[in-house]
Amino acid sequence: MYLVAYDGSRLANAALDRAAQFASATDRDVLAVAVVPDDPAYAVDAGWVPSREAFDQQAVVGELHETAVDIAPSASFQAVTVGRDPAPGNIVAELRTAASETDASVIFVGSENAGRVVVPLVSVGGHVASDDAHDVHIVRNAPPEIHRRFPKSHFYLP
Repeated sequence: MYLVAYDGSRLANAALDRAAQFASATDRDVLAVAVVPDDPAYAVDAGWVPSREAFDQQAVVGELHETAVDIAPSASFQAVTVGRDPAPGNIVAELRTAASETDASVIFVGSENAGRVVVPLVSVGGHVASDDAHDVHIVRNAPPEIHRRFPKSHFYLP
């Protein structure tokens, strides 16, 4: 099983695409896991919605699921909802739990800064990458076709 830390961002989309490619070559399953806080400010910061007033947690989950299936049709999707104002450590704990429960052999993370010597406190990717219980594949660059095929959010489309 390959687990992808999935938030719909450009690099998470690239990580999911990469995991799907690896899975087809190695005959593994892929699980995209989205941790979605019940927090309008977090949703705006993540680019899921344009304003706090537009936030609907279930709509965000549905949007992430739809985008994940567009990228990797054979992948499974799991959403974990958490409360307001989550610390990066809480999100990482949810991802680690999912990885342990599914016996994931590799976690794919899209992150510009995961694994660097200095990791920002808000970097979920960096904290996942520091866990030595699983191999971690860090995707730092999204190929151009990921930008063209998959906008960050369909919320901005009419």
